[in-house]
Amino acid sequence: MTRREAAMANFMKGYNCSQSIVLAFADMLDIDEKSLLKMSSSFGGGMGRLREVCGSVSGMFMVAGLLYGYDGPETGQVKADHYARIQELAHRFEEQHGSIVCRELLGLNVRHDVPVPEARTAEYYKKRPCPEIIGDAAEILDQFIKENEIGE
Repeated sequence: MTRREAAMANFMKGYNCSQSIVLAFADMLDIDEKSLLKMSSSFGGGMGRLREVCGSVSGMFMVAGLLYGYDGPETGQVKADHYARIQELAHRFEEQHGSIVCRELLGLNVRHDVPVPEARTAEYYKKRPCPEIIGDAAEILDQFIKENEIGE
């Protein structure tokens, strides 16, 4: 199963967009799945259904942070290099979807949505492009990692 397929399958199981991404890359990360899932649980629906940055984009950024991030109070080149990676991921996503903002991706007019998620019914999946968006995010991240391999 590709990471794209895994991420999409995770969403269809009920994980939020951010969880779907981090779980698809869990085998590469030095953190247990339960912690990954809890860490990313706040980022579904564009950050707690605030409809801001897409959860799949936040998930890409979390994985990139765990793979390439820094762990000190950096202020110089290390920070700049990492932020350049994050901006590159965002740019690749925007090239495909025109935005990294949840409400724009879903064509919603609401800025901050109610906190209660919709039931995951067949109708829900028909009107939401989320599985494909999540798949695209996983594919973008997978390609980025292949281009920027770190020593294993």
